[in-house]
Amino acid sequence: MREDKHLMEPTPVQARRMRRKPKQARSQNRVEDILKAAMELVGEKGIAALTMREIANTAGIPLASVYQYFPNRSAVIATLYQEVSRQTRENIAEMVAKVSAPEHIIDAAYGSVETFYMRMRENPAILDLMVAIQGDKALLNMDIEETKKQADIFTQGTRHLITEEDRQQYDRATRILFHLAGATVRLSLRMEPEAGERVVEDYKMLIYSRLNSFIHTCPAFESAQVRGKAAKSPASET
Repeated sequence: MREDKHLMEPTPVQARRMRRKPKQARSQNRVEDILKAAMELVGEKGIAALTMREIANTAGIPLASVYQYFPNRSAVIATLYQEVSRQTRENIAEMVAKVSAPEHIIDAAYGSVETFYMRMRENPAILDLMVAIQGDKALLNMDIEETKKQADIFTQGTRHLITEEDRQQYDRATRILFHLAGATVRLSLRMEPEAGERVVEDYKMLIYSRLNSFIHTCPAFESAQVRGKAAKSPASET
């Protein structure tokens, strides 16, 4: 009997998932109300104030309705995080879609970091949410996997511009840069605004120095440089 009970207990990851995903419009609206209330609480009072009862009170619904969809506060935090992450992936994809030459890769990386930084600066609740993720092992593992997905979106949209023999190293470097981006932005937003902006600019210099080493070996980049020099040569002006 004891073994059967143990087998039925949710795993740490399962305990941080919704009990069930809503299918009907009414249920979807209820979940949206719960998540909206949770985000408001985090923004106004911080992550420590996020309890199931407070969520219910803020949303104006019975506590049982919150538990109907979420087993605990960690599941609420995980769902909020997934929504923030979805928006981040969309932003990265938009930046990558603009890349048509090797020299555009760094601009796309800059844009991805700047967009994430501005979102967190303008919405402190997201910062508190990201900090809470770091303090929960299961949620932290989710964050690591999510960051890998974001890096993969970037590399899959740009690696064709990188010399073939450099692509594996490029993938690793990009994944590291994406992991460092989250820590850099969290650090910058704990500082005075001017100092925080300098930290982000310093990080962008790190991006430049690392990615530029791949870009300068790209045949497409070298061809563009040759064409540019030819266009500026005295012979081309005569």
